[in-house]
Amino acid sequence: MNAPAIKLTSLAHGGGCGCKLAPSVLQGLLTGLPQAATFAQLLVGSDTADDAAVWQVDENTCVIATTDFFMPVVDDPRDFGRIAAANAISDVYAMGGKPAMALAILGMPLDKLPVEIVREILAGGALACAEAGIPVAGGHSIDSPEPIYGLAVIGLCHPSRVRRNTMVRPGDALILTKPLGVGVYSAALKKGALDGEAYAEMIGSTTKLNRIGADLAEDAAVHALTDVTGFGLLGHGLEMARGSGATVVIEAASVPLLSRAREWAEAGFVTGASHRNWASYGAEVELPPGAPDWQRHLLTDPQTSGGLLVSCAAGEAERILGRIREAGYAAARVGRVEAGAPRVRVEGVIAG
Repeated sequence: MNAPAIKLTSLAHGGGCGCKLAPSVLQGLLTGLPQAATFAQLLVGSDTADDAAVWQVDENTCVIATTDFFMPVVDDPRDFGRIAAANAISDVYAMGGKPAMALAILGMPLDKLPVEIVREILAGGALACAEAGIPVAGGHSIDSPEPIYGLAVIGLCHPSRVRRNTMVRPGDALILTKPLGVGVYSAALKKGALDGEAYAEMIGSTTKLNRIGADLAEDAAVHALTDVTGFGLLGHGLEMARGSGATVVIEAASVPLLSRAREWAEAGFVTGASHRNWASYGAEVELPPGAPDWQRHLLTDPQTSGGLLVSCAAGEAERILGRIREAGYAAARVGRVEAGAPRVRVEGVIAG
């Protein structure tokens, strides 16, 4: 990991999906806004905190639309572009769709960053889009006080393959396709503790596309999908629970982690977003008695370009898990869904 001449993370007050507004703040902003329920073709809007909007064009086609952008989570401009683009594209995969094209969203402090660095950010985003098989077809840019980059992404799918975060069923098994710990690693990066090996591990995870979501949507045993990003595993699990009117149970001992995530979480390398997340929704989460603080920090850790949380028929879980692993994901079965009040219950302690 070579030290860049200009540290992008030093130009922003936050980074990655940790920049997101706290869940309670976002909910308050959306409360009372006009609902789009009168549009029959709008299958998914903003009413259930899903990953993207879905508009049904005809009996065979849905358009999926999303936008996602944030401030730098790493200092390397090309890596920042790759991560931000992969994160934005993930929303389409999380709905069961395939991306079709993207538009760039760019805000840069031109008095602080040379054009060459901005060009590298855009090049990194274009690389991720090329891997997804889509063009960057345009975009919009502004001169802003902090660096911002992301994408608006359009995708397509058949109506039968739309997978909402509200479609979980009691009895389902839960699978997570990527390990947790990106927020912890980003905190370690800012404090100079992240070595080259750990940096490569973080980049490998955050730039890996969640394209498996489009494949899983073809499987009738897969009932619901969502991607785990800024609100952490507990927050996005809670969105599933609220939307489906069920209890999401996280089996902590099975949750996969980046190799040094527990070590650094125990040492206090956590983000402010982790604390904000818990303050927003902790009242709806049941932790095991005596659970250590570091475990809570990991379960609320904001994931930038995190994995998919998959809710599927329990009897098919091992087959589906095998399929995800064969596609190259470090996936694990992390819990289940039970009938009950919409909340999250955590059982056990994360393995060491």
